[in-house]
Amino acid sequence: MRGIWVQAKGSAFTARARSLFRGSAVAVFVAAGLGAGLVPCGTGAALAQSFSSDQGLLSLPVETVRVEIKNPGADRGLADRITDSVRKSLAVYPGERFDEDHAAFAIARARRNPTIADIGFTYAVGKNGGLDVTVNVTLRSGDAPATGNGYFLSGNPSELPVLYDKDGTYLRLKLEALTLYYANDNAWYGDPGHMLAGNPLVRGRPAGRGYDDWVEGYVQYGLYGITPLTDSTYVYGGVSGLTTGSYGQELFTDETRGYTYFEDAYAGIVTGETDEAGNRLAFNFSAGRQRFTLANAFLIANTAANGDVRAALQANARWAGDFLALGQVSYNDTKFEAFYLDPDELPLLDTDTKYAGVNIETRPVDGLMLGGSYVRALQSSASYFSPLGRPLGTREGLNVFDARFTYSPNPANVSGAFFGGEVAFQTHSDIDMFAKAAYAEAGYRFSDVLWSPSISYRLSYFSGDDPNTSTYERWDPLLSGGNGEQWVQGANHFKVVQDSNVIAHRIQASFRPAPTVEVVPQLWMFLADSTNNIGGNPALSFMSDKEYGYEANVTVKWFPSPKWYVHGHLAYTIPGQAVKDALGGDAKGWFSAMLFVRTAF
Repeated sequence: MRGIWVQAKGSAFTARARSLFRGSAVAVFVAAGLGAGLVPCGTGAALAQSFSSDQGLLSLPVETVRVEIKNPGADRGLADRITDSVRKSLAVYPGERFDEDHAAFAIARARRNPTIADIGFTYAVGKNGGLDVTVNVTLRSGDAPATGNGYFLSGNPSELPVLYDKDGTYLRLKLEALTLYYANDNAWYGDPGHMLAGNPLVRGRPAGRGYDDWVEGYVQYGLYGITPLTDSTYVYGGVSGLTTGSYGQELFTDETRGYTYFEDAYAGIVTGETDEAGNRLAFNFSAGRQRFTLANAFLIANTAANGDVRAALQANARWAGDFLALGQVSYNDTKFEAFYLDPDELPLLDTDTKYAGVNIETRPVDGLMLGGSYVRALQSSASYFSPLGRPLGTREGLNVFDARFTYSPNPANVSGAFFGGEVAFQTHSDIDMFAKAAYAEAGYRFSDVLWSPSISYRLSYFSGDDPNTSTYERWDPLLSGGNGEQWVQGANHFKVVQDSNVIAHRIQASFRPAPTVEVVPQLWMFLADSTNNIGGNPALSFMSDKEYGYEANVTVKWFPSPKWYVHGHLAYTIPGQAVKDALGGDAKGWFSAMLFVRTAF
């Protein structure tokens, strides 16, 4: 639950779909010089994502990068120079997220090198669950002329979805589809009457006691490309539409729905250079409808909303904000970005919130990432309320300060420990406010053991409001989320208690029983920071106890090929004393099951 209330005005809620350009990656890739009423905003009842559908093979973190020259010839020095040039152009490093389209754009630029006849890449799941990327290079022999690729040049349908790829200009189609089955037994702890009381997303009959299920899906279709203005400056852009649909007994409704609208619609410019010492400097600016995730999704990830008339509540089809202006500067392993964001809220729950902020990340030594962010709410009608239910003011004027780190002393293919942590606090220009959030995580990866297991423990804290102080202390989670391994804390529990007034203990493991299969089990314990929970689910506004509940879930991911992804989860949530008392002692255990299949053309 978010610690604020908003005036409901018109239609639906919750989150996301894969954006083709994630601005920071573009900059780095080219850097080488190559209903009505008052409801809680984002209440658990309204924000119902579980695991994000944005988790295909190509969204895995990079584990290794290899450059292979198929015909190196006798000039070893030339081969080494080409290898180094390609690595700089690709600019993909272990631990970063891989993006196929960004890599394709970088390769299109690298192909302008007159000594290269052809270049492409392949990928596979690595030993530790990351992505092994191999770049294959064929050198030009003699005076063979340069040729391009793509359907427009060859007329060969097998070249699709690439339409044109020559002299640094790259144009491709995008077609992606997902179908999802979701089921609940005793959703909302078997008592939707209390848990969803007054929620404007409820239309018809919501899921509740007993077994309910539904199906949903989406199709995204679009056109994306990049072309050079000069040897080091490129313009890029993309436009896509998204059609979503839902049928069956969903969490809030049993109405069949369908919806079609734009997803991406943006343009950008990127430039950069590499000096003789190999230092990379890049500049990138983009603007329009596009997705944005700030760092690790602790503060900002859900820049669009799904559900209600938009359908596809759990498929998380929509990610693009109404408008994002993003400027970035990267120098080697340091990145600075500034942004202005207008998220795509549902009309029914639209708070007209707009954000601006800055972010910096650096990797001073191998394995260590340091980062910091500042975010300000420039505009918002969302209101904060006191323990007595009196309005204190709106979100407009909120300041968020954040510092974080991750540290993995050993490479991904070597056994060893890994750590992470983050601390953030919120103040307000017009309200006496001091809210806090933090997490600490430690784990160990067994790279040389069968199934390459890892295990970790994470403690996270998001403050609640103490009614005995005059300061407002409830953490505002903004647009936090991502997926079930980021800040969607609990497949079921997150629907009731989001990242505010909660202390969450998580034990997570990961196993790879086959090269293309990953299994991720989780155990959770959820406690409240304060029994005053105004701003959360109305059924839990005043709690008798701090025990929210417990959850066990398991996720299975199968990557049969780069274009196909199968994902499923099972989750069981046990209500704690606070929930039991709020529901009159009749709260049931909540079981959910989900399976989706996604394909990309």
